[in-house]
Amino acid sequence: MNNGSSQIQVVLGLGSNLGDSRQIIFEAIIDLKEVLTKLRTASFYETKPLYVEDQNRFVNTAVAGYYTGSEDSLSAGKLLQSINRIEERFGRDRSRERRWGERLLDIDILLFGNLKIREAALEIPHPRLKERRFALQPLLELLPDASEPCTGLSYRSVCEALSDQGVTLLPERIENM
Repeated sequence: MNNGSSQIQVVLGLGSNLGDSRQIIFEAIIDLKEVLTKLRTASFYETKPLYVEDQNRFVNTAVAGYYTGSEDSLSAGKLLQSINRIEERFGRDRSRERRWGERLLDIDILLFGNLKIREAALEIPHPRLKERRFALQPLLELLPDASEPCTGLSYRSVCEALSDQGVTLLPERIENM
């Protein structure tokens, strides 16, 4: 019996600028293996804070994998709940942090198949993806031909049009798991 479930390709962005950021992200990626199959990881980048500058530099990366569900807002919402639980496990408390400020772990859904969602609690593709080199560069490592759902706008062309924004490739790399 087909229940409408399928494998949806998902790209998540991860960032941290408190504690041992590299280790936190590494451990979060291990946790994400319980949520996504065929997980692949991009390089790690050190990035200058983009919106609130009086804080530590961030470590950022992206992962791509497959989520079992339907390509709809209900499945995307379930993925978001799983991500929020992982963030909380690493001490994230959204009620105590400043917007775009310091954080132990931030995981954003950048892409969820070709889905476009505009809801109060969830926007996909991520609403600020096109202005963030720290999200686009690792995404393009994983999906070099990625484009915006609905419009077909090439994320590569968007990334190339941005300034460098203080994004630096880090030498260490996590082998795909």
